[in-house]
Amino acid sequence: MNTTSEDMAQAADQSTGLVGTISGIMHAVYRRLDGMGAHLYPLFDLSVRLGLAWIFWKSGLTKIQSWESTVMLFQYEYKVPLLSPEIAAVLGTGVELIMPALLALGLAGRMAAFVLFVFNIIAVISYPTLNIYGQLDHLWWGALLLIPVFRGPGKLSIDHLIRTRFWGH
Repeated sequence: MNTTSEDMAQAADQSTGLVGTISGIMHAVYRRLDGMGAHLYPLFDLSVRLGLAWIFWKSGLTKIQSWESTVMLFQYEYKVPLLSPEIAAVLGTGVELIMPALLALGLAGRMAAFVLFVFNIIAVISYPTLNIYGQLDHLWWGALLLIPVFRGPGKLSIDHLIRTRFWGH
């Protein structure tokens, strides 16, 4: 919806005085921003996906740089329930390398975000000595992961391309 100075003037004419003028201007600005938001959603979705993917990807790369250190971390530092340290290290590293790539591409984007969301919860539970700042980071990441879980990966994704090209949506 295009908002022009005529819209602002018309809104100001409908109400009298300074309050009416300010109200009309605010309404016109709100309509303009609301219209712009629809065009910015794809960039917002992409930036959320890329930012989160980068965080988990870097962690996965750190783990494969020194596999012996990674296994030792899972033996002595992380307390992953129900899994041996070796299996937990392989699964954790795999999740941190595969799911961020899928999330960044927007390929099986909801699933990748959901797997990382659950992985994020397990990471917090498994690391009892995580300080408050680390806990807040994980809380923030978890909240941001819910965006692609509930909204999908957005228009700038392979999922969207597949959906529109092959399913006609």
